[in-house]
Amino acid sequence: MEVAERILDDLRRPLTVADKELAVHASIGISRLERGSLADADELIRDADAAMYVAKRDGKGGYRVFAPEMHAGVVARLELRSDLERALENDQFELHYQPIVRLSDGHVAGVEALLRWHHPERGLVAPLDFIPFTEESGQIIQIGRWALREACLQAVALGRLSAEDEPLYMSVNLSVRQLRHDGVVTDVRDALAESGLQPGLLMLEITESMLIEDPNAAILTLLELRALGVRIAMDDFGTGYSSLSYLSRFPLDTLKMDRSFLRPDASPDAVDLSSAIVALGSSLGLQVVAEGIESEEQMDRLRDLGCGYGQGFYFARPMELSKLCDYLAAQTVPMLAGGGGVLR
Repeated sequence: MEVAERILDDLRRPLTVADKELAVHASIGISRLERGSLADADELIRDADAAMYVAKRDGKGGYRVFAPEMHAGVVARLELRSDLERALENDQFELHYQPIVRLSDGHVAGVEALLRWHHPERGLVAPLDFIPFTEESGQIIQIGRWALREACLQAVALGRLSAEDEPLYMSVNLSVRQLRHDGVVTDVRDALAESGLQPGLLMLEITESMLIEDPNAAILTLLELRALGVRIAMDDFGTGYSSLSYLSRFPLDTLKMDRSFLRPDASPDAVDLSSAIVALGSSLGLQVVAEGIESEEQMDRLRDLGCGYGQGFYFARPMELSKLCDYLAAQTVPMLAGGGGVLR
C-alpha cells in the first residue's frame, strides 16, 4: 500500500507535453499472497484486476486491496458486458418516448427518446442498472450511435403526425463518453443524412457535468454540432456548477430544469430557484423546459412564471412508439381544460 501511494503521488504531478500541462490519474488494484495460500501468479493478477475495477468504480486516483467478495462483483460485471454486447447484436434495445409539451396551449412540441433494454431473462432492465456501466466500459459509444440513428429515423415517421407548420422535434441524450468521442460529430451527421431528418428538429441533451473537466474542448465540439444545424439543451440544469459567465460561454438553445425543483418536499428556496431559472433562460434567450411535472398545480405555476415547456407524468409517462402514435393522434383534445385532455 505504501508503494501504491508513492506511485499515485508521482503520477499526480503534472506533465508538460508540447508546452501543455497534462494530468495523469491511475487506479491501482492490490492482491497479496497469504501464508499457506496455493494461489498461483495468474490468480494473483486476476485478484489485483478485480481490486483495480473497484478502485476505478470508487473514483479515479486511488487504490483498493483485494477482498474475496470483489471477485463475484467482477464476474457479474463481465457477464453484464457480454450481455450488453449480445443485446446490440440481437436488437434487445428499444426507445421509449416522453412528450415535451408547450405549457401555453398543451401542444406537444417534441419528444425525448429514452433507452430501454429488454433482457431475455431479466426482463426490462432499469436504465440506471446498465447505462452507467456502458459509460465506464465504453460500450455507450456504439449503443449511443444506435439510439441516435433510431431516434432520427423515428422522428421522420412521427413528423407525419404533427402539423406541417410546427413539426415535432426529437430530443436525444448524449453521454459524457459520446461528447468526448472524436466521432460524435460524424455520428450525428450520418444519422441526419441516413434518416433525412431536418437538423433543426434534432435536440441533443448534455449535462452540466460534461462541461466541467475540459470546457474548452466541450465548447469546440458543441460548436461543431451546432454548425450541423442541430439544437443543444442542457439537461438537469440547476443542480450543478453554472454561473452566468460560465453558462453564456456555451452554445445552448434550451435549459431543462431539474425535476428536483418540483418535488413535493422541495424547500421554499428550491421554489424560488425555479423562478430564477425561468428568468435566467429568458435573459439568455433560451427556451426553458421544466422536467418532472406531476400535477396541474405545478403546471399552472410554471406557466405563470413564464416557463415555456414542460415534461412529466402529468402529461404522459415514457411510452413505446405505437402508444406514442396513439397519444399524438389524440392531441385534438384540449389538454389544459382542467387537465381533462391529458392522456396518461
